[in-house]
Parts: sequence; C-alpha cells; structure tokens
Amino acid sequence: MNEINTKTVSSLLPMDSHIGLDLLEQASDGVVIIDDRNMVVFFNTAAEHLWGYSKEEILGKNVSCLVPSIYRQQHDSYIDANRRTGINKIVGTSREVTFESKAGDYISGEMSISTALIGPEKKRYYMAFMKGVTEEGHRKRLLDLQNSVFHALSGDTMIQDVADMICQEVEGFVPNTVAVLMLLDEDNHLQILSGPGLPRRFALALERLTLTQADLHALDSDPAEATTIVWDSYLALGASLGLHSCWALAIKNRKGRTLGIFALYSRNQHKLSNWPQKIVEGCVPFCGLVIEQHEARQHISQLSNYDPVTGFLNRSVVHRMLKTMITLPNESRFAVYMIDIDRFRDINDALGHVHGDGFLKAVAERLKRLSRSNYILSRSGANEFIIIVPNVTESTVSDFARKIMDCLREPIEIAGNQIVGTVGIGISQYPQHGPDGESLLSYAEQAMRNAKKQGPGTFRVASSEDNKAAQDRLVLGLALRESIADGLLTLHYQPQVESSTGMIYGVEALSRWNHPTLGNIYPSRFIAVAEETGQIEAIGKWSLEKAVRQMTTWDRAGIHVPTMAVNLSAGHFRDRLLPEYLANLLRDHGLPAERLTVEITESVMMEENEETMSVLAAIRNLGIGLSMDDFGTGYSSLSRLTRLPLSEIKIDRSFIMNLDHDANAQAVTTAVIGIGSRLGMTVVTEGVETTQQCTMLKNLNCDVMQGYLFARPMPPEGVEEWVRARAN
Repeated sequence: MNEINTKTVSSLLPMDSHIGLDLLEQASDGVVIIDDRNMVVFFNTAAEHLWGYSKEEILGKNVSCLVPSIYRQQHDSYIDANRRTGINKIVGTSREVTFESKAGDYISGEMSISTALIGPEKKRYYMAFMKGVTEEGHRKRLLDLQNSVFHALSGDTMIQDVADMICQEVEGFVPNTVAVLMLLDEDNHLQILSGPGLPRRFALALERLTLTQADLHALDSDPAEATTIVWDSYLALGASLGLHSCWALAIKNRKGRTLGIFALYSRNQHKLSNWPQKIVEGCVPFCGLVIEQHEARQHISQLSNYDPVTGFLNRSVVHRMLKTMITLPNESRFAVYMIDIDRFRDINDALGHVHGDGFLKAVAERLKRLSRSNYILSRSGANEFIIIVPNVTESTVSDFARKIMDCLREPIEIAGNQIVGTVGIGISQYPQHGPDGESLLSYAEQAMRNAKKQGPGTFRVASSEDNKAAQDRLVLGLALRESIADGLLTLHYQPQVESSTGMIYGVEALSRWNHPTLGNIYPSRFIAVAEETGQIEAIGKWSLEKAVRQMTTWDRAGIHVPTMAVNLSAGHFRDRLLPEYLANLLRDHGLPAERLTVEITESVMMEENEETMSVLAAIRNLGIGLSMDDFGTGYSSLSRLTRLPLSEIKIDRSFIMNLDHDANAQAVTTAVIGIGSRLGMTVVTEGVETTQQCTMLKNLNCDVMQGYLFARPMPPEGVEEWVRARAN
C-alpha cells in the first residue's frame, strides 16, 4: 500500500484548500480525518501526542484502532449507519469521550465531528477534532460529582443510592474499572456499601476480612496501605476474575478514625496513568460524608426502635410485630409475657441510675440467653420487659415463666453488691385473650399486676376474670361519648418558654376529663379509649375550636400568648377537608395562622401516603405550624423527617428526665437539637423539671422548653396570672 499522507487528501481538494490542511496539521487539538472506507488519511502532530502513535503507525489503518478496545468490533457499523441513513447522532455535536492511548492509558477528551462530500465522486469523509481534557477538566468532573453527592445527602435519597451513584460515576471516569465503597463496622469487619460491578467471589472474600490492630495502625500511618489490605493478598483471585490492578485509600473522619476504604479495580491489563489514583483521592472526602451519614441514620433508627440501655426492641415496635403476627394466615399460637422487676426503684435510689442501668443490662442479658432466636424481646418501661414466645401450648406456657424466675434467682453483682432479682410476670395468649395486640398487652399487664399483688416472684396467666379490664374500657368509652356531648371536657394549658430569653413562646392545649361519677380520668387513659372507640376526631376538633376561641379571649384581655399548640391524631390527617376547616376556623375568629401549631404523632409519619402528605402540605401552606410530638420514642426516621413539612420537633420527656445522668439521653438530645437546627425547625423539649436540665438544654442551644420547672398545665385564668406575673 502506498504511503497515505497529507498530499493524499490534498489531491482531492482545490488548490486553495491546501492552506487549510497546513493549518490543521499545526492545530493545537488533535485532528483525524477518515475516508469513505473508514481509513485514517490525516493524523496531525497533536493527535500523535494525544494517542501516543506516530503517523506511520496510524495512516492507512481503520479508525477503530483509535477507539477503546471494547468498542472496536462495532465501530464501523456506527459510521456506516450514518453514511447510510444520514441521521446524525454525533456529527455537529461536541461530547466528552474516553479513548485508549498506545500505552494503554484511558484518556478523557472532548470530541467534535464534522463531515463533507469530497472530490468529483462526492465521497463522504469525516473529520474529528479531539481536545484532551486537562487536569482542570478532571477536577471539574470530580467537583460535579461532589456537588451531586452533597445534594443527595441533603435530601431524602437513600444512602445506598448515593453510594451506587458514586461508584457508577467513577466507573464512567475510567472505563473498564470497578469502583467499590466499603465501610468498617464496630467489629472492624469490612462491609461493602456499594460495588455493583465487583465479582461476587471477590466481594465475599473482602467481606470475610477483619482488620487487625496492625492493619489499623498501618492505615493511620498511610491511608494508601488500603491497597495492601484489599488487593495485595487477593492478586491471584483478582486475576482469575479479570481484575489486574487496584488503587485504594482509607476513608477517615475529622478525628482520624478509619471509616472505610474506597477502591478502584481495573480490568485493563496495561499500565494506566496516575489519573485513577487521583480520582480515588478526590472521592475519599465525600465518601467519608456518605459513611458518616449512613452511621447517623443507622444510629437514629437504632434509637427509634431499640431501647438504648438493653438493646431490646421498644414497645412501639412490639405493637407493630404483634399486629403482623396476628395477621399471618396460619393458625399459630403465641404467648405474651410481661415481666416487671420488683423493687427496682429501691435499686435506683440506693445505687444510683447508672448502676440501676447496669442491673437492667444484666437482667436483659439473662433473658436473652434464656430465649430462642425466634422470641421477640422488648424493654417496654423503666423496669418492664416483654417477651413474645411463639408456638406455645397450654401445658408449656407456664414452664417459660418458671425458667425466667429461676434464671434471676442467681445474684447479680452491681457496684460490689449481690442483688437477687425477683419479678412479677403476667401472661396472655393468642387467640384466647383478644383479637389484637392492645388486648393481649392489656390482659398481660392486668395479669402481671395481679401477680404482683400476690407477692414478689410470682406469675399469673390471664383468665376470664381479667375481662373486667375490657369491660372497664367499654364503660369508659360510653361515658366519654356522653361527656363530649354534654361539654364535660375541659382544656388546660401548659406554657412553653424561649430558652434564650425566658419569655413565653406559647402554650400547649391539653384535654382534661372530670366525670361526675367516675372522677378525674387521666388523659393517657381516656385518649387511648377515644382512639379505640373512634371518638378521637371529635375531641380533636373540639380542642381546636376551644383553643382558638381562648386565644382571642386572651387577646381581648391584653394577655399575649404568641402561639397555641393543639394535638391531633393520625385520623385527622386522612381528612382532606381538614385544611379548609382550619382556615375557616382561623378566619372566623380573626386569628393569624402563624399563631396556631398542630402537633402530629409518629403514626402519621409512618403512614406517609399521598393523601396524608397532601393534607400536611396544605396545612403548612396556610402558615400553620406543624410539630412532631414525642420525637425519638417510636418510628422516627431521618429520611421521613426530611420529607414532612415540619416547623417544629418536640423531644420526648423520657430523654429529658435522664438528661443529667444518662449519656445516651444526652447523645439523643444533642443529635435531635442538631438535626432540628440544620433542618430549620424549632426544637421544643418537654418534661423540664430541674434547673440542671434547663442549664444543659440552654448550653445545647435548645430553642424552647416546657415542663414543671416553669409551670404545670393550668386553666385559662391560671395562664393569665402566670403571664402577668412574668411580665412584672
């Protein structure tokens, strides 16, 4: 074949076009021209520098020799389709591409293609301009990825999706590679957070790896030692699976703790440039943020579903699991054991809460050793445990109760004291004792109370006599219906104060019921009955009307209460007419929307259906505040929290009551205040009763406090006196 050079192309062009070819030869960008047979007929000096080939090696060869090897077989068909159809998908456009140099490096570039009919036979030629992407271009791609990661983390994107996005983008930066994001758990095991392209055998090998103290020390000294850990010991396995090289770095947090490893494995057998290493270095900082966010969400989930002292499930989760077990199609039987520790208050008073928690942990550990893997264990109260045992029979239901009492008879050493624990146990059974979880727990609780009346260290299986509790609920429900109709319910109001100023922030409206014959009924009791009997929505609307009317009464009397918070149940938010009702109520009484706050429960958060979310959004659009009540005690999750249009979070009193001596309570409170602040929400803490709690919350920059330290719930006239007294 004759040598093909610039003259070959020149012979096809008019004389005055030769100057243009000379200019192309000297262009700073790579220029490649191919003829009607896809052969390279022009390859300038800049192209030689980009690809690493000389003109002699390229001219006269099919252009596919310049594209990555994985695309070479199909490349001619792409060009032929354009020649045949005239449909231009890349001609006349500019796009970023990756090509393979002579040395085997993958190099990024920006390519634009033009085409023309040349010569008397009008043969179609193509000309490509290739501009190599500079280091600045590489940095821009990494910056774009970093911004995408930050945007995803600030929203409700699943952590798994963020990790997958990082790996997929990085694999696009360097074709024919596999990116893997690994985290290090508390036991120093590697866990793959994302690595969809990694061969399964290699992934299993990595996940069996436990880092030794020597490994951790090496990573502390040099993060690049990660390559030794995740590659040097697996060279043979990697090669057998088509992996030939690796770049890896340890991921660390701001305190220097190793969080995980980010690795990039290559299937290319040639030596690559240092660009892959730079990619890994650039990704490590925001990979660290992803892992920290993952750990934070896991921590919030743990706090929401598990008791921080024992690690057992909390009572809210038990309700869910009971509901699931009851709805199973099979006819399984199970028993609910409610276990109450005798004289636990004495242990707390004598040894302090820290050692009291130590005693609870020891009891929990014994209950765990006694239980099989399919048992459900929960700490449902300060000194109360629940165990659900499946597949029990009438003859075996009492056997487990005896085992519980026997296992606790062995002394537990706490702070040098040998403590022998005794418990009272109540047992209910499904289906004998009710069709739902609430009934089963109620029967078990009543049986437990009856057992404790008989003395310490006893148990009782629920019987027909325990039906009295259900009958009481029925009587209470009927009485409640009559009281609502007769206007026997009242509202009391508990003030909330601004932490920074001590000024009144608002009040929370709380329902009270004093029945002529039944006496004073606690809210926790009649609200539960109202929910069971379908009267809770009537109480909610009554509370709203009463509270709004009271605000206007105070305004006329010159008593300024900035905001009023009213509790509503989950059922209210399934009513599409609720926003309209609230708007009309505020308009009729001339009350600005921002002075009303509606408190929602975590069951509303769990529903998260389109109808409920629409109602919540409409309420916020009116300007009414939306508060998450008792945050942290049930189903709270960070992802759901960010999807709700909340203006306020209320931290449950159970955390505040232990704030001054419980590190876990302090951690939760600090985390929730920080989360609320970052999300632009007001954080309210309930149950503030001591000056020490008040001081700690101020130091944590809590926005608003509520509790007996400031005022108990009181009738309207009491609020008036309280406001006037604080104003003087």
